Amino acid sequence: QVQLVESGGGLVQPGGSLRLSCEASGVTLAYITIGWFRQAPGKERVGVSCIRATDGHTTYADSVQGRFTISRDFVMNTVYLDMANLKPEDTAVYYCAATSMRTIAPLSPGEYDRWGHGTQVTVSS
Repeated sequence: QVQLVESGGGLVQPGGSLRLSCEASGVTLAYITIGWFRQAPGKERVGVSCIRATDGHTTYADSVQGRFTISRDFVMNTVYLDMANLKPEDTAVYYCAATSMRTIAPLSPGEYDRWGHGTQVTVSS
């Protein structure tokens, strides 16, 4: 059974950096696409970035392009989201999710069927 565990959230000042981790168990990363999503209070869950199973192709939301970097480590079976130049509007609970199916809209939450429990990121001075 696929399980995902996020870690690395916390409180950071504007302009700061954080690294989130998503450790997968029950399946190897070569067979699943992993996406990062975030949900701010009172708002819908939205896609931030994803990395495709087959070839490692990455996709980013416009709001994080150039600031966030997604990567994966097959040895650790972990996907990372490196976040730089953080802004208060990046404050949210961040979730990673997985799918073994081919995605049409890779930043759409509906494309994913396995979810972690989330990690809180707060950007504030």
